[in-house]
Amino acid sequence: MKNILTITVMSLLLVLTISCKNDSEKEEKKIAVKSPAEENYNISILLDLSDRISLQKNSNPTMEYYQRDLGYIKSISEAFTQHLKSKRIRQIDDKMQLFFNPEPLDPAINTIAKNLRIAIDKNNASKDLLNSINSNYAIQTSKIYDSAIKDNKYVGSDIWSFFDSKIKDQCIENNYRNILVVLTDGYMFYERTVIKEENRTTYITPELIRKNKLNTQDWDKKMHEQDFGFIKANEDLSNLEVLVIGINPNHNNPYEEKVIKAYWTKWFTEMKISRFEIKNADLPSNMETIIKDFILKK
Repeated sequence: MKNILTITVMSLLLVLTISCKNDSEKEEKKIAVKSPAEENYNISILLDLSDRISLQKNSNPTMEYYQRDLGYIKSISEAFTQHLKSKRIRQIDDKMQLFFNPEPLDPAINTIAKNLRIAIDKNNASKDLLNSINSNYAIQTSKIYDSAIKDNKYVGSDIWSFFDSKIKDQCIENNYRNILVVLTDGYMFYERTVIKEENRTTYITPELIRKNKLNTQDWDKKMHEQDFGFIKANEDLSNLEVLVIGINPNHNNPYEEKVIKAYWTKWFTEMKISRFEIKNADLPSNMETIIKDFILKK
């Protein structure tokens, strides 16, 4: 009888020990996971300053596309400052910057972009600086679009090359939550980066979609069977999240939007991008929640 009691007590002690150990491990894991307020953000914005913003070629009576871009950028900067204000001063170590590829011919635009590279940490963070970010971004990005439209020399947007040769150096840093927001209509073309490897390309245009007969009901089957898509530009971008905003398909083809999004989805998946969303060129008021939720992880 004594032996039975001894075994029972020992068994209970063993169960309690294991249970306490498991609870302790769970608590350690909880402590190890950073809250959103403790994360350091590294936000990059890539602007497509091609003729998609041309008031002559792509005018929109509801709201011009450059004005939509400015609305999107406003939501991005507001999400960034909201994140900063959720942190203690000693926790702040966050960045936001703006890029083009290629750089515009106007040197003034490039100077403005350099001035929009913000790095905030505990040494320079102040209430005045945090409160100035939104208005500064709004004023300066408006100057960029005004200059590009006035110049009227749209050199195109080499998004593929940016992902190929610049993204790791300019948009990804260790110990940061790296977020890239791409403002583009979804089409890609730059005359100096035209590469074709079987049915893979560095570009997508309405002409290419028509030529490859991806404008019919069986576009999805054809795309998979014949392996249409972008050439992979990078092997591993798993430390990056991407939000694409502004998809604006040619309305002559009812399948154009699906084809464009399929190209981008396939490309991002093959490059192992950890999290991405691809959104249309909706009004900024409709996109505000989507943008802020993506950046603030709601």
